[in-house]
Amino acid sequence: MYFVQALVVVVALLHLGFLILEMFLWTSPVGRKVFGLSKEKAEITKVLAANQGLYNGFLVAGLTWGLLLGAAGVPVLVFFLSCVVVAGIYGAATVSRTIFWVQAAPAIAALVVLGVVSPFSS
Repeated sequence: MYFVQALVVVVALLHLGFLILEMFLWTSPVGRKVFGLSKEKAEITKVLAANQGLYNGFLVAGLTWGLLLGAAGVPVLVFFLSCVVVAGIYGAATVSRTIFWVQAAPAIAALVVLGVVSPFSS
């Protein structure tokens, strides 16, 4: 179960990073470089980005909650990892294919390992 927990922590940390970038660093040189934005575009879209960041925070909270519940948190982890996968697929289809690899793929890996490990963790 430790391996799946480590994968979930990676997914949660990625989304914590997205939260920081989108809510606090969007208009900074770092945020603009990560997202390929001009200064003007970053300013115009900063409220939308902050909203996205907030949603990433909810994903972090849900994944953390699932981890803290231990074996009883498996359904919570499945739900929030599935949300990450859906968001990653949508982002890949509408914004950049890279989003699939950065966001959806780690969550899919965690779901696969969780599906293999959880039946044996009782």
